[in-house]
Amino acid sequence: MTQPPKDQKSVALVGTPCHIIAAEKMDHYHDIIGDVPVDFKLGLFCMENFSHTYLKTFLSQNNIKMDDVKEFRVEKGQFWAYLKNGEVFKVPLSKAKACMRKNCQVCMDYTSELADLSVGSVGSTPGWSTVIARTEKGLKALQQAENEGYIETKPIKESGILLLEKLANKKKEENKEEIRKRESVARPVLYRRYINDEEFTEEVASCQFDDLKSDVIDVGSCVLCGACYYVCPENIITIEDRKPQLKGNCPPECNLCYVACPRTYLSQEVLNRDLDQEALGNYMKIVSVRATRAKGQDGGVVTALLNYLLDENITQQTIVVDKRDDNPWKPEAILTSQVEDVIKAAGTKYSACPVFKVLKDNTEKNSEKESAKEVS
Repeated sequence: MTQPPKDQKSVALVGTPCHIIAAEKMDHYHDIIGDVPVDFKLGLFCMENFSHTYLKTFLSQNNIKMDDVKEFRVEKGQFWAYLKNGEVFKVPLSKAKACMRKNCQVCMDYTSELADLSVGSVGSTPGWSTVIARTEKGLKALQQAENEGYIETKPIKESGILLLEKLANKKKEENKEEIRKRESVARPVLYRRYINDEEFTEEVASCQFDDLKSDVIDVGSCVLCGACYYVCPENIITIEDRKPQLKGNCPPECNLCYVACPRTYLSQEVLNRDLDQEALGNYMKIVSVRATRAKGQDGGVVTALLNYLLDENITQQTIVVDKRDDNPWKPEAILTSQVEDVIKAAGTKYSACPVFKVLKDNTEKNSEKESAKEVS
């Protein structure tokens, strides 16, 4: 089967736990999907994500326009919107839950357990971020970024780790209960099924987009990551109306979208279910970190780490989520090699974004440019 075109430059991905799972899954099944250029995974702590449309409506009911907001934050059980006029809108997070996307209610991962490095504010003092190094690659990048002066680190307090574990366990326990509820009314949550690679291959052999639609999209499990769009070799999957749609016919035996999706079956080899009993997953080191050269939310750590990766050519490009100019706070993924773009995109957007879509879109743009050069 013809594989989709892919830009082979190495890419650092900044994403939520579901984005990181998708990247890990596509890498694990590269013999089926083909090579994916994501070479470094920088995961974010994430309790939930919001629908941009519902969030916009929620704020308007409180006489706030999205364009009035300078910064969003979710912390201390509160939803905060810092306005450009200096005012602060704060409500209990429970009141903002109506804006949460349904897929977040079945996610068991708070700290991006499959990332190379995980980053979030919880557990560290104001102005610092908590960073969890999970792989040799991640630990080396953390140490080198400090050696080169991009960041500084300090030990994290035991109380910080305990708080982080408490929140991670809270997400696991509450969402495990939601999974039980869904399964009790025959709405299977496939990615939590115990299955190995051999069983996975058998289960997905004949699964196409219609199966993805019925098993994931229609039951509220789609994370809107864009993986299905990215791997489709026929370019017949689009992302419209906040969900993937099919605009054509799947070729016989093509199952790439079903294989890549982080909410279809997730084998034990990709994510061992024993980690359900570990609040923070597997890791090698946890420290508090802040940037020395960059400013940003929670110490500018994500920006500093990406700057280090680009400056030292450890990765050649990075996927970050910026905001659209024509639609306030509407997230938009960009693929860039420019530090200026990374700095501009700093800060959490709190809304779902198809991050993998930009990989294919960028490749197609480059192909068009190369074709134009050949014609000229």
